[in-house]
Amino acid sequence: MYKKQRNMNVGAAILFMIFSLLFFVLLFRFISIQVSGEAGGKVIAAQAEQLYQGSTTIESKRGTIYDRNGHVIAEDSTAYTLVAVLSEKMTKNKDNPKHVVEPDETAKQLAEVIDMEESEIYERLTINERRGKDEQLFQVEFGRAGQKLTVSQKKKIEELELPGIVFQPQTIRFYPNGTFASHLIGYVDSVEGEDGKLEDKGIMGLEKSLNDLMLGEDGKFSYEKDIWGYLLPNGEEVVEKAEDGNDVYLTIDNKIQIFLEEAMSKVSEKYDPEKMVAVVADPKTGEILAMSQRPTFNPETREGIDQTWRNLAIEDSFEPGSTMKAFTLAAAIEEGVFTPNATFESGTYKVTEKSPPVRDHNNGQGWGSITYLEGIQRSSNVAIAKMVKDQLGYETYREYLTKFGFEEPTGIDLPNEAGGKIVYEWPFEKVTTAYGQGTAITPIQQIQAATAIASDGSMKQPHVISEIINPNNDKVVKEAKEEIKGQPISENTAKEVRKVLETVVSSENGTGHNHYQIDGYKVAGKTGTAQIPKEGGGYITGRENYVFSFLGMAPAEDPELLVYVAVQQPELENTETGSDPVSEIFKPVMKNSLSYLSIEPTDYDKLQVSKGLNFEGKSVEQAKKSLEKNGMQPIIIGDGKKVVEQSPGATESVLEGEKVILKTDGKLTVPDLTGWSMRDVMKFVKLSNLKLNSVGNGFAVKQNLAPGSAIKEDEYLIVDFQQSGKKSSSNEGEELKDDKSASEQ
Repeated sequence: MYKKQRNMNVGAAILFMIFSLLFFVLLFRFISIQVSGEAGGKVIAAQAEQLYQGSTTIESKRGTIYDRNGHVIAEDSTAYTLVAVLSEKMTKNKDNPKHVVEPDETAKQLAEVIDMEESEIYERLTINERRGKDEQLFQVEFGRAGQKLTVSQKKKIEELELPGIVFQPQTIRFYPNGTFASHLIGYVDSVEGEDGKLEDKGIMGLEKSLNDLMLGEDGKFSYEKDIWGYLLPNGEEVVEKAEDGNDVYLTIDNKIQIFLEEAMSKVSEKYDPEKMVAVVADPKTGEILAMSQRPTFNPETREGIDQTWRNLAIEDSFEPGSTMKAFTLAAAIEEGVFTPNATFESGTYKVTEKSPPVRDHNNGQGWGSITYLEGIQRSSNVAIAKMVKDQLGYETYREYLTKFGFEEPTGIDLPNEAGGKIVYEWPFEKVTTAYGQGTAITPIQQIQAATAIASDGSMKQPHVISEIINPNNDKVVKEAKEEIKGQPISENTAKEVRKVLETVVSSENGTGHNHYQIDGYKVAGKTGTAQIPKEGGGYITGRENYVFSFLGMAPAEDPELLVYVAVQQPELENTETGSDPVSEIFKPVMKNSLSYLSIEPTDYDKLQVSKGLNFEGKSVEQAKKSLEKNGMQPIIIGDGKKVVEQSPGATESVLEGEKVILKTDGKLTVPDLTGWSMRDVMKFVKLSNLKLNSVGNGFAVKQNLAPGSAIKEDEYLIVDFQQSGKKSSSNEGEELKDDKSASEQ
C-alpha cells in the first residue's frame, strides 16, 4: 500500500513539473509577443490587419493623346480576352453548366464572331480529351483572335449564351485612326518591370518620350471585413483616388493628317518607292499639322514595324538636292547680289582649274546665255555656283548656312532628332553644298528654314506638342509657345524670294511647271532631284535612283501652309518623271488642306472691275439688275425679297463675270453647283453656314445635297471637282536624260 502511494506521488510530481514548464514557456511566449509584437517572425498587428482588412487597386488611366481639335489619337480603352472553361468541377448544377458542354456547337458559333477557323476552335475546346488525367486544363484561350475584343464583339458572344465562355477584362492602348503619324506618335507595349510584373510602356515616338508624363498613379480602396471576407456594415472604408496620367494635345490636325496618309498610301501602292516622307506645317507658327512616311506601321497591330524604326523626317539626314537652291537664292537677295536680268553662260562651269566642272542637269548642255532668273526657274547648277563664288562669296554664304539652322538640330519636341552635316572645305564642296549635293540635312531642318521664306523672314522652330494638361485638376503642365529661331532674311527679301519661287511653278521654263500648279492658288516652291550615295564613294546610277522632292508653300503671296515631300526610288513608267509621284502627294494635300482651312483662292487672271458694291438691305431685284449691268452673275439663295448678306462682301473687289452670292431673308435652299469653281462654292458655304468636304480639283461635277433641298446649318456639303484638259509633260522630266547630271535639278 505504501509503495503504491509513493508511486502516485512521484507521478504527480512529474506532471506538476511538466505543467509548470509549459506554463513558464507560455508565459515567456506571451511576454515576448507583448514586448516585440511579433510571432513566427511576423508582425501580429499586420497579420490581423490582413485578416480583417481588405484592399483593391484602383487602376489609373494613361494620358490620352489628342489632335489640335480634340480628336483622340491614342487612348486607354477596355478590351476583353475570350476564355473557355473546360473543367467540369465548375458545374454544380447540370441545368446551369459553367463549363463547355457542347464543343462542336460552341466552335461553330464562335467562328462567326472571332477570326479563327471552326476546326481550330474545336481543337482547343477538346484538348483535354487528348491529355492525361493529371494534365487536364482548367481553361483555354484563343490566341490573338480571342484578345482585344471590343464591347460589341463581347456583346455578340454573350447573346449566344454559350456555357463555359467567359471574358477577362484588360486595358489596352487604342489607336482609333490606325496608320496615322505612326512614327511620330509611337506605340505602347507591355514589358516586364523590375518587380517581374508586366507594365505598359511607351516604345517609340511621343509615347516613349512622354511616357513618364502620361503614366498615372494607381489608387487604392481599403475596407474592413470579417474572417470570411465580407465587408463589415459599419467598417471603415478608405479610398485613395487614382491619379490619371497627363493628356497631350498636339498641333497635328486630324483632317490634314488623313489627307496626307491617303495620298501617301495611293502613291506607295502605285509607285512602290523605297522610302517616302512628307511634312505639312503652319509657317507662321512652326506648328506641324501633319507628318507621315513610308514604310510605316499600324500601332494597333504592329504590322510593318519591322520595316523601319526611325522617324525619317526627324532622324534621317540626306542630300537635299535642288530644294537647297531656295535658301541660296534667299542669301543672294538678302545680300543684294541677285540680279535677275543679268545673263550668264549655262551648261558647265569650272570652279577651279583642278576641280571637276559643275554641270547643268541636261547633261551639261545648258540653254545658252540665259538670265539668272531663268537659271533659277530651270534649276541651273551653274547659276547657283556662279552666285556663290562670284557674287555672294564663300564666307558670306557659309554664314547663311548657320543662320538658316542647317548645322544644328531644330530642337523639335520629338525624340532622336539628327542634325545636319555641312561639308564645306574645298571650293568645289562649297558650290555643291549651295545646290544640295555633298551636304546632308533633315526634312525638318528644311521645314524650319523655309518658314523664314514663308513667314516674312522670321524663322520658327517646328513643334508638335500644343499643350499638356493634368486631367485630375485641369491644370496646364506644359504649354508650347511660338519660338523664333532667328531672322536670317528680311521681310522684303522673303517676299522677293517667294515671287521668284512662284515662277518656278508658273513659268513654262520652270521645273515645277504643270506638276505643282493648283487651281485658284499661286504656289511658290522648288523641286529637288538628289543623287543617292553608294558605299565606297560615288553615287548609284539609274533613271529611278534618286530622291525626288518638292518644297512648296501657298498661297504664294502670304503662305498659310508649307509642305515638303520626298520620294526615294519610285518605279516609273517610261512616260513618267520623278515629279509625278511627288506631285500626287503635294497637290491633293495642299489643295484639300487649303480648302479645309477655308483659305479662299487668290489667283485671278480676270480684270478687277468693281469694289464696294453693297446690296445688304436692298431688294433682290435691285441687286440683281445692278450686278448684271456690271457684267457679274447674281446667285440668289432663298426665296426672300431682301438681301441680308452677300459674298464677296461690300469691301471686297469683284471681278468681271464673277458669281456674287446673295443671301435673302427667306427660306434657304441649295443651288445646283455644277460647273462652279472652288472659290464660288466656298462663298456659298460661308453664307449658308455649311461644312465643306471637297474631293478633286477643278470645277464641281457632283454634290451630295440635292439642288432645291432645304439648307440645314452645320450640315456637310460634299462636292466632287474635276479638272478639265490633259496634263502635259514637265521640263523636269524631259531633262532627266543623264544620270550624272540630273541629280541637281
